[in-house]
Amino acid sequence: MRIRFVADGDVSVKMVIHRDFGTPHEFEMLRIDERTFETVVTFDHGHALYFYHFEIVEQSDWGGRRLYYSSSLLGGEGYLVEDAGLIRPFQVTVFDGEDETPDWYKNSIFYQIFPDRFFNGNLDSHINAPKANSFLYAQESDDPFYIKDIKTGEIARWDFYGGNIKGIIAKIPYLKELGVNALYLNPIFLSKSNHRYDTLDYMRIDPVLGTEADFQKLVDKLHENGMHIILDGVFSHVGDDSEYFNRFGTFGKELGAAQSKESPYYEWFKFINWPEDYKTWWGFKNMPEVDKNSPSFQQFIYGGKESVLSKWNEFGIDGWRIDVADELPDSFIRGIRKNLTDTDGQKVLIGEVWEDASNKLAYNQRRNYILGEALQGVMNYPLRDLIINYVLRNISAEEVASQLMTLRENYPKSIFYGNLNNIGSHDTERILTMVGEKSMDIAIGMMFVMPGVPTIYYGDEAGMTGNKDPENRKFFPWNDIHEPFYTLYHYWAHERLENEALKTGDFNVGFVGNCLAILRCSEHSSSIYIANPNESSVTINPVDIIFLRDHNLYEDLSLIGVIEIASKFSCLKRF
Repeated sequence: MRIRFVADGDVSVKMVIHRDFGTPHEFEMLRIDERTFETVVTFDHGHALYFYHFEIVEQSDWGGRRLYYSSSLLGGEGYLVEDAGLIRPFQVTVFDGEDETPDWYKNSIFYQIFPDRFFNGNLDSHINAPKANSFLYAQESDDPFYIKDIKTGEIARWDFYGGNIKGIIAKIPYLKELGVNALYLNPIFLSKSNHRYDTLDYMRIDPVLGTEADFQKLVDKLHENGMHIILDGVFSHVGDDSEYFNRFGTFGKELGAAQSKESPYYEWFKFINWPEDYKTWWGFKNMPEVDKNSPSFQQFIYGGKESVLSKWNEFGIDGWRIDVADELPDSFIRGIRKNLTDTDGQKVLIGEVWEDASNKLAYNQRRNYILGEALQGVMNYPLRDLIINYVLRNISAEEVASQLMTLRENYPKSIFYGNLNNIGSHDTERILTMVGEKSMDIAIGMMFVMPGVPTIYYGDEAGMTGNKDPENRKFFPWNDIHEPFYTLYHYWAHERLENEALKTGDFNVGFVGNCLAILRCSEHSSSIYIANPNESSVTINPVDIIFLRDHNLYEDLSLIGVIEIASKFSCLKRF
């Protein structure tokens, strides 16, 4: 570890470091030249987070002066303070080793599908197995709307459009033309709701979507077309009407934890006062929380050939996205990962995490799910937040650059490159609604040029709008696709597929004025992306960009020449 600075007089420097929640240790730093101090710290206690800062003592005729050098709010270079209470330590992430993802995943462009809202593949457009006490929309263009119970505020009737597995199969040619080569499906298992995060039976596909034969055909057709598929695993909670809980006796008077304390599923749940008072997921009465430390639940989900994961892995799927990963113990996630690794080693495991997953605290515990043999990436919501705030000019290009570099420094490289980049999902407002039409060029471009795996939320390329659920879950407008947005997504998807630097290249980020620059370099090619969110056009010489990491490409950048970028637009240059 080295620190360089200019100081007057006699100076001594210490590095103060502590393991996460541990006792601080001090290391005297040796002066190796006039401006540089150095010490060696060995991280030999397994994976963990470490936090450090520097103490600098200046001696002069007027006595000693103690200063502290620590991280800034934005990351990157730190700053000096005299008050120890203002120290914000730097982070070191110590992990088990780079957990490389399969090559197919690194080269993927994902498309997230909310199955009920995508396409009905039945030739006569009939809806499969309509559910009792639900309603069907008269037209696919109808806006989604919740019917709620006046007294309880809970959903009284779930609504369906009739999208199904056959519909996804029918649209494989459309997806390939767009540039998509991998699908992430929201839950497909038997549930009461249209979103299916209230699982009733993990072993059955919801009949509204189709059959196991339909699903096997989907997997096979995708693979025949060089495409892949991952499923959504919801293992923190189940539906109250599931066979495991069986609150309403749908599955008989003996089966289910709410029907009998002798039920094989009783130990899965945490009853406060059996059977009506129980722990739920975030207060939703229709979603009883499962005790993930239950050995029988662990066995059921991932423990053997009869487990949930093993059943669906046999269909040839390519991985899982784990819902609310923060709700699952690290040991549970590692059990899932071991199941996938033991299957064929080519399956990926992605987690839903909304913050910087390297230092996430959940339920007063530091999460270690990206430090090896667990998650291989997370949904990159921090990137989405930065993109939106940047194009809306809530934060500067310098701030964005610093925060992007902090994420790069905090994450193991394989995780940073394995995150699912997104600018929208079923849990967020539509990107067009958030940033407006004029800023879409930058928003889309930034998602595709960043390290990580780009993910298109179904219909964003068609120009769909909407605030949060249910407005962000409209039916795909097949007869009204917005061609300019489709063209933008098509361009960036194919650029990503053909540009090795964008898929696996080294990452650097910088700024010039309020324009952001992202530099990607592979062994044989380099690309620079520059975004201009300002209200007027700008002229930029790439050699003037202030990058946060050193590089040796100034001569190559000078050959690009001056670039003019219109307001609210971006450009990509290969060199």
